[in-house]
Amino acid sequence: MKFELPALPYARDALAPHISSNTLDFHYGKHHQAYMTNLEKAIGGTADADKSLEEIVRSSSGGVFNNAAQVWNHAFYWHSMSAAGGAPSGDLAAAIARDIGSQEDLNAKLSDAGATQFGSGWAWLVSDAGGKLSVTKTPNGETPLSDASVIPLLTIDVWEHAYYLDFQNRRPDYLGSFLANLANWGFAAANYDARSKGARTIADM
Repeated sequence: MKFELPALPYARDALAPHISSNTLDFHYGKHHQAYMTNLEKAIGGTADADKSLEEIVRSSSGGVFNNAAQVWNHAFYWHSMSAAGGAPSGDLAAAIARDIGSQEDLNAKLSDAGATQFGSGWAWLVSDAGGKLSVTKTPNGETPLSDASVIPLLTIDVWEHAYYLDFQNRRPDYLGSFLANLANWGFAAANYDARSKGARTIADM
């Protein structure tokens, strides 16, 4: 299977001033592309070459896993942001009220997960198959996609290359800006509504 870097769902300057086009030029154009290039080199001529990206993430380890998971995590992250902003609605909003408390409570949990992730990693809003929500974090390239019991709904990248050009070492400021201005709750709601089908594939995004 030939993998190609998924297109961004918006122009590179669409998230400014919260995330600059300069950041996306490096983050998407350099970092994400490097993970894709390294993955293709690693799986060329192996059995993994015939698998989907999601299958590779769930079945691999070491360098293959690191690159495959980072390709998937980043694609999911791009869709976790929108210049339109907004707030959760529908079944997701009801689940937040039931399982988390309020939108402010959820933002606080996501911000804390991102701020307390030591080193590089990710903060996630996830659901189990029954619809119960929780907030979690993963280090480095780890991903909830590896866990069949949870469905990722939204993520925040807290690797330094996600925010350093715009926020320097102020990770909490980046997290606050993301949650106040960029979190794509429509994407999270669509993932929640489709949870019976499991995590979305790159083709679904």
